Amino acid sequence: MKAVAYQTAGSLDRTDALVDVDLDKPVAAGRDLLVKVEAISVNPVDTKVRANASAEPGDWKVLGWDVSGEVVAVGADVRNFSVGDTVFYAGALNRPGANSEYHLVDERIVGRKPAALTHPEAAALPLTAITAWEMLFDRLQVSKPVAGAAPAVLIIGGAGGVGSIAIQLLRALTDLTVIATASRPQTQDWVRALGAHHVVDHSKPLAPQVAELGNGQPAFVFSTTETGLHLADIADLIAPQGRFGLIDDPAVLDINPFKRKSVSVHWEFMFTRSMFQTADIDEQGKLLNEIAALVEAGKIRTTLTEVMRPINAQNLKAAHAVLESGKARGKLVLEGF
Repeated sequence: MKAVAYQTAGSLDRTDALVDVDLDKPVAAGRDLLVKVEAISVNPVDTKVRANASAEPGDWKVLGWDVSGEVVAVGADVRNFSVGDTVFYAGALNRPGANSEYHLVDERIVGRKPAALTHPEAAALPLTAITAWEMLFDRLQVSKPVAGAAPAVLIIGGAGGVGSIAIQLLRALTDLTVIATASRPQTQDWVRALGAHHVVDHSKPLAPQVAELGNGQPAFVFSTTETGLHLADIADLIAPQGRFGLIDDPAVLDINPFKRKSVSVHWEFMFTRSMFQTADIDEQGKLLNEIAALVEAGKIRTTLTEVMRPINAQNLKAAHAVLESGKARGKLVLEGF
């Protein structure tokens, strides 16, 4: 089968950073589905793994953790899917990725593709939707108020993939005021269109801008990017006993400034359930089906902004370059081999 892979970790400017290869077609066993990949999306995790994790000696490393496709075979223990079902999912970080014609995935982390969406539109959603949902409702517990705080959420990096779906989930499922950060006219218009009540500029100090809105100190802060640059502002602007969550990887994370406000700090890593085979691993499949229902009900929409065709090394390198520029808006998807 066709695939895009690499052997040695490193920068994107190398000729062997991502290459077109031919690999053996995998075989479904146990609870695995064999999926014919129709579309894949790129995420920051792709660029981080490519830059830092080499393949095993003599082997190839395949990236890609956002998929929409069709089930073409099932393992003997599969309970919930059949050949011919169309699905979407984010896969597992400790298994081969989906930048390949066929891909194996545990059925418990798979959802049924929203019928209203094309494969590219569906491929834009899984990883970011799982990340945003788990952070907002499992970690930050935004449905549980913080006494005395403004019923508001500040989303840092509102125009990125995770921010774009987080804004929509908050508007669809809560009554909270959504404050999103964006620094360019294009991205500011994007987050407003997704439902943000207020937009502030993360290229400038955040605390004064949030204070000027006159809503009070927000109960929740969700930082999706450049957390290290904004940490002092977050500690200043968040309400006492507020809840703060992040998903990026700051070189240093000094949370001491949060002590005096008794602020709780939460990490979200959407691969935790699949990586550790947690007892509630099937929650991710259920979650994706909830996302599909919200799409079908017209309450949220895809965050797709660009489609590249076909899925090959040249186009994936271009997509990685967009992510590494830090100027991505919504989700970039590749379709078809």
